[in-house]
Formats: sequence, structure tokens, C-alpha cells
Amino acid sequence: QVQLVESGGGLVQAGGSLRLSCAASGTSYSINIMGWYRQAPGKQRELVADIVTRSGSTNYADSVKGRFIISRDNAENTVYLQMNSLKPEDTAVYYCNAKGVTHIPYRTIEVWGQGTLVTVSS
Repeated sequence: QVQLVESGGGLVQAGGSLRLSCAASGTSYSINIMGWYRQAPGKQRELVADIVTRSGSTNYADSVKGRFIISRDNAENTVYLQMNSLKPEDTAVYYCNAKGVTHIPYRTIEVWGQGTLVTVSS
């Protein structure tokens, strides 16, 4: 099994910064894409940003472009989300997501972290 463990959420004032981390662990697997999603109260879960682990190619939601940066450390199977210039509307539970395959048996997987709360006060 593959597990994701997130850290780094918390309370911050508008204009501040936070960095989220997500570490993957398990045996006999490969992750192709890692990303962050968020879900605000009463809203659907939405993609914030994701990154192709091999190439480093990134994708961002329009609402966070220019403010958030996603990066990865393949050696540590870890993805980061640097969040700058935070706004109250960024308040949500942030979930790490990984898409890949297990080798034994060979199958595609999609794994979610437990979520970490980010609260931005005005």
C-alpha cells in the first residue's frame, strides 16, 4: 500500500505564507503525478496544483497562479506547496494526491492524504 502524510497547515494572516509538505511511503510503487487539492466549506474539492514527478511539469489553478509554487523531491518521494500572498478565500482543507502504479501486483492507484487545514484570517 501507498500512504501519504501531510504537514504544514495552520492559521496565517492574509498576505502571509505557508508551506505544505506531503511524503509518500510504501513498497514497490511508482508515482507519476502528485498534487494538491482543496475543499472549502460548502464547496467541491478542486485542484490547486499538480506536478509530473519525472519531468517536473506543473499545472496550477488560475486562482493560485503567481502565488503558489509546487515542487517535488523525488529522492524523498515528497511534494511541497509553497503558498504566498495568502487570501481569506484560500481557507480550506488541503489534500495531497498521488497517481501512479504498484508493481506487485501491477495496477494503477490514486491515493489521498488525510488533509490539512489552512485558515487565512483577514
